[in-house]
Order: sequence, then structure tokens, then C-alpha cells
Amino acid sequence: MTTRVLLIGGSGLIGCSVDADLARRPDTIVTSLTRRQSSDSGHIIDFERLCTAPDATLRTAAPTGADVAISCLGTTIRAAGSQAAMFRVDHDYVLAFATAAHALGARQFILVSSVGAGGPGFYLRTKGAIERDIRALGFSRVDIIRPGMLLGHRTQARPMEAIGQRLATVLSPLMVGRLSGYGAIDAKTVAKAIVGLVGQTGNGCRAYDNAALCRIASQTANP
Repeated sequence: MTTRVLLIGGSGLIGCSVDADLARRPDTIVTSLTRRQSSDSGHIIDFERLCTAPDATLRTAAPTGADVAISCLGTTIRAAGSQAAMFRVDHDYVLAFATAAHALGARQFILVSSVGAGGPGFYLRTKGAIERDIRALGFSRVDIIRPGMLLGHRTQARPMEAIGQRLATVLSPLMVGRLSGYGAIDAKTVAKAIVGLVGQTGNGCRAYDNAALCRIASQTANP
């Protein structure tokens, strides 16, 4: 049985690996939606129109519907230019995509969020808000990915994140117990865990920290 997957954020640190891994699975058809023309394949979509007409906009990219929807979309205040612009991407675009995917028949939604989602600070409050609103849409299954500091090379430079990556690599062995979720994790490990979750049965909402993501990735066969 073929699984139809819709993906946003497929050009990012996690998303590019998710897209590549799923594309190698013979039982999966991936439609990757992008905001701009890139060197990678993908269906260019107007996310502002998606916000105003979710179902009609997404149906042009997935006329036969979907089984699973994955959001790896995310930015930072620095990259977006303002808090409002970041919220537009991390919350409004993701919610519009999820709303449309649900209308097209997707039963499972996988959301890349962050460790500490819902905590203090604008970034974490935004992550908490999108988690809450995705859960309220009525998907049969919601999988929330909450990694710590991501390790990997981005095509778009984030100087502060690069510094954070180096610090996290050094400090991760010292982070034990409740702090372990804030340690470093390779983006490819997160991506492999997401691929392992695609199409999983069992209803409800589940959240995964670094330890859970590493465990699922280790149990996921290479495509």
C-alpha cells in the first residue's frame, strides 16, 4: 500500500534529509512544498494564499489527497526580520498547511517543534502555540518532535546557531536527567526518526525528546 506524504520545510536542515530518505522508499510518494524556487525539486506554493484558502491551494499540489503530513518548516527572528514575521512562518504557515492536509484526508501529522516548547521567550511560546493548535485540528495521530540543539550544516548561515552547536557538542555529555533533552542531536538522526514514524498506527498525540528520537532512529531501517 502506497503512503502519500506531504512535506513542508523540505529544504531545511531536517527536512532535506526527510525528503531524501522518503523518496527512496518504494512504498511512499512524497510531495515537497516550497516557498521559492530552489535547486531541489519541489512544488512551489504561495503560502500567503495557503493561509487564506488552505484546501483549494493545497489541492493543486496533492489532487489525490494525503495520508501523512510533515512540517519541518521553521525560522528565527533574526532570519525572518521580526517577531511577527517569524510567527507568520512558524505558526500561521504551518497551521494553514495542517488545516489543508487534514481536509485532504491526512490522518497523521508530524510536527518538528523544539525542546522547551511553551516555555518563556517568544520563540518557545510560538512553538507551544503551534503544538496546541495542531492538536486541536482533529488528526487521528499527532507526533511532535522536540529536539535539542541541532547539529548539521545549513545552506543558510546562522552564525549564532553555529556557536551554539559547538557549545552543545562540548556540553552534551554533562547534560543528564531532565537536561538531556537540551543536548545536541544530529539533524540526520531526527530525520531518520521522523521517517520511522511515518505511517505508524495508533491514535493520539505523542511527543519525542532527544532520547526517544535516537531510539526510534536506531530502530528505523535505512531506505
